[in-house]
Amino acid sequence: MTFHKEGYTSLALTVLFIFVLNALISFYFPDAHTVKWIVYILSFLLLATIVQFFRSPVLHITPEESQVLCPADGKVVVIEETEETEFFKDRRIQLSVFMSPVNVHVNRNPISGVIKYFKYHPGKYLVAWHPKSSTENERTTVVTENSEGTQILFRQIAGALARRIVWYVKEGDVVEQGQQFGFIKFGSRVDIFLPLGTKINVELNQVVKGGRTVLADLLNNVTLPSETSDVVETHIPDVEKPLSDEHGEPTLVIEHDLEKEQAVEKPEGKATPAKKPVAAAKPKPTTATKSTTAAKPKTVKKSEKK
Repeated sequence: MTFHKEGYTSLALTVLFIFVLNALISFYFPDAHTVKWIVYILSFLLLATIVQFFRSPVLHITPEESQVLCPADGKVVVIEETEETEFFKDRRIQLSVFMSPVNVHVNRNPISGVIKYFKYHPGKYLVAWHPKSSTENERTTVVTENSEGTQILFRQIAGALARRIVWYVKEGDVVEQGQQFGFIKFGSRVDIFLPLGTKINVELNQVVKGGRTVLADLLNNVTLPSETSDVVETHIPDVEKPLSDEHGEPTLVIEHDLEKEQAVEKPEGKATPAKKPVAAAKPKPTTATKSTTAAKPKTVKKSEKK
């Protein structure tokens, strides 16, 4: 556990305030021991609050391409499908984490990749759980694209107390999952916008930890299985037919193809010869192929003698 660099100024001002306050109490009220102890206790609590607020845990994170890590400590307050109007301009899954003043306020990259979009928006300071805080409060918008081409949008949103948003990234930067990308002071909210179909691993009102809780699994991308299955269904028949026609290999695929060809020929020929290959489907194609291959050189020899 370390002290975050964003808290140096606040810590210095707090120490100065406590020193001046205690000096004034001791000078003007030297015999007011009860007042002194009250001021001492309040001074300690104020110092402890500043120290715990700007604490920065040291995490050792192994990046995982398919996982989305929580960008901040807090509680999940929103999980819903909504319209993202700034960058994607389509339907996305919104997941919001509310950060109280007692949480760690370090913000971490949910995925590894390249920063494709960054923008700072000045705005209001509505309470962080207000529905319009995502679009009207002071905020930053960051879009990161991973190596698979999946893009994740996340926002730092200022609240009623949080009036200072800090960020360390810009468009074009290469970032690593779990690495710090910003800091928000004194209570706020972080929104994450995920592709539709993403597997969500958390629930409403669940307490989450930045850089440690896995919010979702990307599955790259849930729409891919249906697309690949369509391709397989349409292309497999086209691949099998030329193999049986060109190579004539005695495989199960060729046997099925021969049966299909015989079944197709049934309506064109007579009913009695069509039943014979069905009774012995496996041996007859092999003997037929041998007879045909032996018949061809005989006809050639006769033609040569003539």
